[in-house]
Amino acid sequence: MSGDVVDLIMQDHREVERLFAKMRDFPDTRSLAAPVLSALLIAHSRAEEAAVYPVAKDEAGETEEVAHSQEEHTQAEQMLKRLVETDPESSAFVEVLVELEKAVTHHVHEEETTVLPHMKEHLSEERRMELGEAFAASRAEHLGERPGEATKEELQWQAHNVGLTGASNMGKAELAKKLKAKASS
Repeated sequence: MSGDVVDLIMQDHREVERLFAKMRDFPDTRSLAAPVLSALLIAHSRAEEAAVYPVAKDEAGETEEVAHSQEEHTQAEQMLKRLVETDPESSAFVEVLVELEKAVTHHVHEEETTVLPHMKEHLSEERRMELGEAFAASRAEHLGERPGEATKEELQWQAHNVGLTGASNMGKAELAKKLKAKASS
């Protein structure tokens, strides 16, 4: 049994906060904690994008919030890619870590004050439990993926979430470029 999707998402948020604090407060853990953070953030994001955001958008009426959250995911993934490619003992790592933590903290706050309460209000407990199961399965499937390695299907979910039209006619590279541009605008 997986649980309510809202609770599962919030559990992940607390774990991400714990990992950020660990890397901030104990620099010697960065080389081990950064890949764990990366794996969790990518799996969490992919699961939200595939299992949660479409429902939040289509069933709970969270169109603008989902589009905004998707754009934040794209930005965070770009920062995460820079983080895992940077020497954990360098000052550049600290700069990217601070930037990423700020962006993720902002995203978590917005999601926990808008999207998740709205889902709790507009979706039945049974539906949230179904979504919890789908979220957990998708999250497990994506554990171990690295930033910047989304499949074309995952990019199409992201395009749906931000309202990008014509995604099914685009190649993977074009789709990734358009999503990156949308997130930067």
